[in-house]
Parts: sequence; C-alpha cells; structure tokens
Amino acid sequence: MRPVLLMKVFVTRRIPPEGRAALAQAADCEVEQWDSDEPIPVKELARGVAGAHGLLCLLSDRVDKRILDAAGANLKVISTLSVGVDHLALDEIKKRGIRVGYTPDVLTDATAELAVSLLLTTCRRLPEAIEEVKNGGWTSWKPLWLCGYGLTQSTVGIVGLGRIGQAIARRLKPFGVQRFLYTGRQPRPEEAAEFQAEFVSTPELAAQSDFIVVACSLTPATKGLCNKDFFQKMKETAVFVNISRGDVVNQDDLYQALASGQIAAAGLDVTTPEPLPTNHPLLTLKNCVILPHIGSATHRTRNTMSMLAANNLLAGLRGEPMPSELML
Repeated sequence: MRPVLLMKVFVTRRIPPEGRAALAQAADCEVEQWDSDEPIPVKELARGVAGAHGLLCLLSDRVDKRILDAAGANLKVISTLSVGVDHLALDEIKKRGIRVGYTPDVLTDATAELAVSLLLTTCRRLPEAIEEVKNGGWTSWKPLWLCGYGLTQSTVGIVGLGRIGQAIARRLKPFGVQRFLYTGRQPRPEEAAEFQAEFVSTPELAAQSDFIVVACSLTPATKGLCNKDFFQKMKETAVFVNISRGDVVNQDDLYQALASGQIAAAGLDVTTPEPLPTNHPLLTLKNCVILPHIGSATHRTRNTMSMLAANNLLAGLRGEPMPSELML
C-alpha cells in the first residue's frame, strides 16, 4: 500500500483540552505545537509554519506577508482562536486563496458578562474601595466617601451594536437604564428594537451618554476613534469602558481626560500594547481600572472556542464547509 501523506498542522500555543484532543484524533494530520502558554517568537512562528497545510493561531500572532511567505504554497487554511481578525493580513491571505476560520458567537456571552462586570467595578469604584479596606483607610461610614455612579435612569451609549454590543445592552437593561444610544457604520433598526436604542452620530453619543461601552471591531475607520475630541465631548461624570481592541482608543488622550477630571473614570479590558507596561501612566490613576484582556476567559468559553477553531481547521483542510468561516 502507498503510505498516506499527512497534512502538516502548526499550532502557535497550548490550547484548551477539547480543541487539542480534536486535533490529536485527526488521523490525516501531523500536528506540531509551540508548547508554551506564552506567545511564540516571530522566528519560531516562521520556522514552525514552513511547509504547513494548516495554521491554528491566536490574536497575538501577527500573520503577515512574511509569515505567509515562510509558510509557502502548501498553506490552505488559517484558523484563529478569536472572533477578531485584525492580526491577519486578510488582503494577502485572500490573494493566496487561503481559507480563514474564526470563532464568533461562542464568546459573546462571556465577553458581555465581563463588560458589565467591568462597568460596575469602575463606576462603583470597587478597586479603590478594596484598597481602602486593606490599607486602613476605612475609618467610619461617611456620606460622600467613595461615591460612584449608578445605572438607574442613566443613558448608556454603545459603540458597535453587533452581537456583543446587543448582549451587553440585554444585560444592562434590567439595571433600570432609561435610554440606550448606539453608533456604527449604519443603523440596525431590527437589533435596536429590543432596547428601543437610538442610532446617533459618534459625537452625539459621546455628549449624551452617562456610560459608554466600546464593543466595535477594529477597522481603519475605528482606529483611534476615541480620542481627544471624543473625550472632550463626554460629560465630566461619564464612565468609559472598552472591551473591543486597544487601538480603538488613543490612550494618551484618555490619560489626559482621566487625569484632568474631564471624564470620571475608565475601565479597559484591552490596551495597546498588550501586556501594558507596568510603568504606563494609566496605571498610576485611581479612576482607571485595567484588566488583562480576559473578556472570554471562562473555562467553558475557551474550551468551546478551541473546539471550534480545531473543527474549522480540519474542515478547511479536508475541503469541507467550516462551522465558522470568514468569507473573504
């Protein structure tokens, strides 16, 4: 019998067990993995992907022309363990006829839960309060001490009313939010109807909202969207939350807005760069809560993501429909 030619698959990180098991059980694939929880160096990525038929990567892996050239003509499928694809050189990938799989929908609920948690943590000043308990600052009950801002009768503005934006609004509605605003490329009347959300311009959203949650994709149009002009339009009592991508925000402008009291507070689950250097000015501010990009970090969600990423990869390699393919 003629020996079966195995398809080479390169995985850029240790992934959750369900996805790892699915790849291990694929008899038609030879899987090589960068065996670390830390990001793969570019040189190692270029070496590992050489001659590969399939690549399973993460959002921290920049798959650009250099990596695609290193892979060579065998590469048929790229599967990313993320819903975002701004780390992929899509024009170059499309030119080469490579299929792309991604993981939408499965992380929507976990990310929306985190967004609401971050919003409440920031607006009610929980990290400050916890620190006061630990350092002896808690002396007695004081009427004005550690007062924050509540959601009841508030106006919430959502930048990007996609799947995650809608899931955030759905969770915030029972808190007694009076009014929802949203902005994006175009009105989405069917999606907005559930929350009676009003489509407004970005400057209007900044000016009218008590709380702003950024949940849009990173595109050339949204890069740096939240900048000095945006923050200047916001209320002094407003709270800003970003769970999308760090590059949507001009962090220097955000620092100035927070340090000067132009806005009340900010909560970030994403930054530029990631990880944020420990000496970054934003980390010196009491009114800025920063998390290490944990929006989808539940055991169930990460396992589901890894399984979907593996199934996308295997289906693509076998010329079958992917469960979640990004149509280029």
